[in-house]
Amino acid sequence: MTVYFIGAGPGDPELLTLKAARVIGACPVCLYAGSLVPEAVVACAPADALVMDTAPMTLDDTHGVILAAHAKGQDVARVHSGDPSLYGAIAEQIRRLKADGIDYQIIPGVPAYAAAAAALGTELTVPEVAQSIILTRMSMKSTGMPAGETLENFARSGATLAIHLGIRALREIERQLVPFYGADCPVAVIYRVGWPDQMILRGRLSDIHAQVRAAKITRTALILVGPALSENHGFPDSALYDAAKPHVLRPRVKAD
Repeated sequence: MTVYFIGAGPGDPELLTLKAARVIGACPVCLYAGSLVPEAVVACAPADALVMDTAPMTLDDTHGVILAAHAKGQDVARVHSGDPSLYGAIAEQIRRLKADGIDYQIIPGVPAYAAAAAALGTELTVPEVAQSIILTRMSMKSTGMPAGETLENFARSGATLAIHLGIRALREIERQLVPFYGADCPVAVIYRVGWPDQMILRGRLSDIHAQVRAAKITRTALILVGPALSENHGFPDSALYDAAKPHVLRPRVKAD
């Protein structure tokens, strides 16, 4: 049998990849993170499949279900939100699978930051404004951050920041980022991107906290920060389609 770690995307069932839907539809056991993955995403599971919401379960609980499926030779769809390589907590699960000699595969999904950019109708890498994206999080009550992985260090780059698990720390985010980005730096908060109740707030480092508080958003939100989010930065066209800059697939046109 095989355990398939499946990226379900941010919440919209239509953003599930064809491969992910096919695998979920073939597995007799489906474990999904119900706090972040809507039931509609796993609705393609077989009618007689064992489908379990792992939100109230521990690592021991979920691994126990996998061991039981392994004993029966049943494949398992382990469905995570977004892309499982980002804050998917799959490394600890893989460690146990390897210890027990259980095969696994990872099927990527649409990450939250990509879905958020689509919802905003924007590009996160704008010529001469920002060409890098830093994916990070606030520690809060979760696992602590490694030494050196601080917002201040990341902010020195001027890159676009995608901050997870930080909606309750907006004041601290503002305090740490304003010295580098300025109080007027654009910010977007995307709540439950891809879900029916998705909400988007746009503002600045100096005022986004008040908007979030008024909207009563306390969890399940992604924070994007950086000058690339501005709608008025007057950036130049990229070189990609510049007629004056030929490349191997578009040689220079000879003058008549």
